[in-house]
Amino acid sequence: MNTMINIGYGNIANADKIVAIISPDAAPVKRLVQHAKDADTAVDATCGRKTRAVIVMDDGHLILSAILPETIAARASAPAGQQVPKIVV
Repeated sequence: MNTMINIGYGNIANADKIVAIISPDAAPVKRLVQHAKDADTAVDATCGRKTRAVIVMDDGHLILSAILPETIAARASAPAGQQVPKIVV
């Protein structure tokens, strides 16, 4: 069964297909994101906000999210239906 998680601002992703959740600050990650944008494999789910997490999917797509990687990881690891406390930095 597919486990869906909220990745911010009404956007939802399939948690079963997530390979990694990484911070976009490092230069190699920025190059990876630019390459995905050029290849049309990047999905921008930031709704115009700053990218705070890059989600790598098992099919090679990248999802850009405006919420922190720690928050997404907590939501992905929480049992279905359980509320996860917000992480504020």
